[in-house]
Amino acid sequence: MNRTYQITVSLGFLCLALGAASCETPAPSQNTPTAGSGEPPATPTLVEMIDEELAYTRDHRALSLETNAAWQILHGVLAYGREFTVEQDGKPVKVVDYLLSGGTIKGWDPQLLTVGDPPRKTARLLMAPGTKSGQGHPDQWLAVLAQCDLAPDQRVRIGDADIPFIELIDQMLRDVHRNVDREYSWTLIAATHYYPTTHRWTAGDGKEWSIERLMEIELEQELATSACGGTHRLIGLAMALDRRKRDNEPITGVWEQTQQKINVVAQRARELQNADGSFSTDYFERPATHPDLKEHLGATGHTLEFLAVSQPPQVLTEPWVRRAAMRLTRLFTVTRRVPLECGALYHAAHGLVLYRRHVAPPKQADPSTAP
Repeated sequence: MNRTYQITVSLGFLCLALGAASCETPAPSQNTPTAGSGEPPATPTLVEMIDEELAYTRDHRALSLETNAAWQILHGVLAYGREFTVEQDGKPVKVVDYLLSGGTIKGWDPQLLTVGDPPRKTARLLMAPGTKSGQGHPDQWLAVLAQCDLAPDQRVRIGDADIPFIELIDQMLRDVHRNVDREYSWTLIAATHYYPTTHRWTAGDGKEWSIERLMEIELEQELATSACGGTHRLIGLAMALDRRKRDNEPITGVWEQTQQKINVVAQRARELQNADGSFSTDYFERPATHPDLKEHLGATGHTLEFLAVSQPPQVLTEPWVRRAAMRLTRLFTVTRRVPLECGALYHAAHGLVLYRRHVAPPKQADPSTAP
């Protein structure tokens, strides 16, 4: 079933259509005994429920290169990484490898450039805001691909050129002065995946820029007027802060301000949490819920995504975060047959992926038992 761009569904109507209990009861787990087995029904754990819903979303909400655009498809890559597949002529294709080898999708719009001395090829990914087909925010596609852990020397085929991925990142940094909306959320995600937070460079305006300058600009912006309640800005800040900590650099100045902001907003999310475990559909402004399923799923999904990026495991295992993850998982369960808007759907899936990774990381094989 192909995704549609947007659907507005009343949660009340959905409960009536599916049965009131369906809104709170997950689909039966595969480990549920059959009738007459003599054993009580097994209750799936939250991790098992998350795994089941993530697998269903990945395997049964199929996208295709013929009918879906980059805006939809790359949101799927955000959630499932380099292994995310789409259909092409009825066959599965790993979409990241498809793009790296020169494949085209509506909304994937690279512009070939020649820079440097001696001259070399690079590319700039163009914007298509408001179309729901192309890149809606500066550097969004590079941030998604960076989170697939592409090697710096990974070749990207664009037109007749094979370009190292790090060259696309460097072009992104040379273009920071072109970002007239001063929206550096995705720029920070991509940049700090490949460069330390001490990185400085000369942009196309001839001025020196730095990661810290991008952080300062982001901290000045209002969350309430930013995309998705400001969660994207917060995720960019949190990922840069995480890189700072991993590099054992001092948390002072702009970094201390970032930590304080993240702490305040995380506490605000907890204070505004709804009784059913979902997060406010007005994000960090006031308590709110909404009958529009897209808003309901999107707000809880984006907020959990921010928390999973920014909070330590001991916070993510607290009851209030667990309740949010449980509520979000149940929303996935009761909407299995409902077409959902891809941004809300896949950001919610990404939030569950990150949450699950932190609270129940995959077990490491014992080397002593290796053959």
